[in-house]
Amino acid sequence: NPSHLEAVNTVVLGKVRAKQAQRKDTNREQVMGILLHGDAAFAGQGLVAETFDLSHLKGYRTGGTIHFVVNNQIGFTTKPTDSRSSPYCSDIAKVVQAPILHVNGDDPEAVVHAARIATEFRQEFKQDVVIDMFCYRRFGHNESDEPAFTQPKMYDVIGKHPTTKDIYAQQLVKEGLLSEERIKELDKSFQDYLDEEFKASENYRPNKADWLEGKWSGLASSHGEDADWIGKTGVENDLLQEVGRALSTPPSDFDINRKILRQLKAKAKMFETGEGIDWATAEALAFGTLMCEGTPVRLSGQDCQRGTFSQRHAKLIDQTTEAKYTPLNNIRTGQAELEVLNSPLSEAGVLGFEYGITLAEPHSLVLWEAQFGDFANGAQVIIDQFISSGEAKWLRMSGLVMLLPHGYEGQGPEHSSARLERYLQLCGENNMQVANCTTPANYYHILRRQIRRSFRKPLILMTPKSLLRHKQCVSNLSDFATGTTFLPVISETAKLVDDKKVKRVVLSSGKVYYDLLAERENRGIEDVALVRVEQLYPWPEKELATELAKYPNADVVWCQEESENMGSWFFVDRRIEATLASIKHKAGRPVYVGRAASASPATGLLKAHLREQAELVDAALSVK
Repeated sequence: NPSHLEAVNTVVLGKVRAKQAQRKDTNREQVMGILLHGDAAFAGQGLVAETFDLSHLKGYRTGGTIHFVVNNQIGFTTKPTDSRSSPYCSDIAKVVQAPILHVNGDDPEAVVHAARIATEFRQEFKQDVVIDMFCYRRFGHNESDEPAFTQPKMYDVIGKHPTTKDIYAQQLVKEGLLSEERIKELDKSFQDYLDEEFKASENYRPNKADWLEGKWSGLASSHGEDADWIGKTGVENDLLQEVGRALSTPPSDFDINRKILRQLKAKAKMFETGEGIDWATAEALAFGTLMCEGTPVRLSGQDCQRGTFSQRHAKLIDQTTEAKYTPLNNIRTGQAELEVLNSPLSEAGVLGFEYGITLAEPHSLVLWEAQFGDFANGAQVIIDQFISSGEAKWLRMSGLVMLLPHGYEGQGPEHSSARLERYLQLCGENNMQVANCTTPANYYHILRRQIRRSFRKPLILMTPKSLLRHKQCVSNLSDFATGTTFLPVISETAKLVDDKKVKRVVLSSGKVYYDLLAERENRGIEDVALVRVEQLYPWPEKELATELAKYPNADVVWCQEESENMGSWFFVDRRIEATLASIKHKAGRPVYVGRAASASPATGLLKAHLREQAELVDAALSVK
């Protein structure tokens, strides 16, 4: 449990859920989660409420968790009267009517009895249960703390109070079960055991092979340049067409919404012509092909069944009966299953749950989607404590995908930025991937490679909003077929002047590319090349060097929509400079083009947004 005390709760629940699925434990009797809590954290941290909220939900239930609260005023120097409004630290459990057993920590047999009751209750009723062990801390918050500084009266009483061990020992002697000599022997034996284990720990070195066993056997560590960062992700055209038919063909007796029916007919035409594959269809192809290959897919998030932008429609709703139909679960017999869950209005708890699943199950594609990318702010503790650092801290890989809608469309500060800069700042030691794709095909490939490589890494994806229906943000079906793969950098696609006559290369990532492309076409510019950096980390130095070397006489611009103190600029600046130096390019350093540094991620006024957007596009394309 990291120091952010309750952050681990739903991670544990996700692991439990995954292990139950592996055992086909639908009765939820073979795997159980036990959470250890401190009293101050149990009463004070919102993740506890999120954990209880998940306990009865169909997509997240685990058949009950035993919560063991060590109620010993562990919250440093703050008294209970200053840290909670309710009489008991365990009162939050009443929100789901979980039974709460209060027990005296100085009575070990009563504690064991309470634990037995809790275990039997959980197994019988498949619900959460809480044990509130009322006790005290003898030496303060840690080994060097002096609790008498702040609670002198209480620690005067505690100092005179016999230890739990001594109280229980005297009880056993009084009952004639143990002698004083035997108690001393047991005490010395246990102290000797602790000393031996402490000595052994000095020479302990983790064995990397230990964490690649069981479900993880066959997978490998991913450190080093030789790791397969691209993967083989294209599939046969016949499989693409098979998924396309299932995707666009609802049951004949299903009363489907007319607007969705039009969408399905449009999808059918995409597969008939092999053109115009949009973002949501590409995603469905990634899911469907993986499922046909035996890989289950789980996607959760707020309103993700329909999709925040009404783009996904993973579950269709009968307009008469409200029966549900999942097209991708009806591709072929024997396929793996798609699970799409509308989550509670929670970020930290649900993201922790999905991360926990990936720790136990490396052979499923697991995704969490923020309603808007900004909302991942509420889950920052999960990102910092687990996703970005879990492999380095605990030798535990995760293939979790985070989908974060991102892009400046004049929707205001809370609906524009997924805070790309925060993820990039966390990048190091090849710990995760951060990408901002511009084509449906690249989105498809980057999802499939999560499973089709020999290792697992978290993937942070800036996903679009306006590009979901942008006429130019489409791919051909051939871009998904055998022989195609993910492109970390996308070259200039238009026919311009000779490469040596190109005066400027504009590097960008994500949606702003289409704004640049439209204005370049509008102005008839032929000597400015647009190169897209699709993957920001790991930094695609070789691919970018190849592109920049094509234009030896051009200056180099980095263009972004985000403010200068946000987005990618502070991350890519020196990396582009190093890439230019490696090919001895005359440009030397890239030039920044984008919004000025600001405190707020974006303006709330559409007119101001449009003006800012036009200015940055103009600056990027105007060669002096």
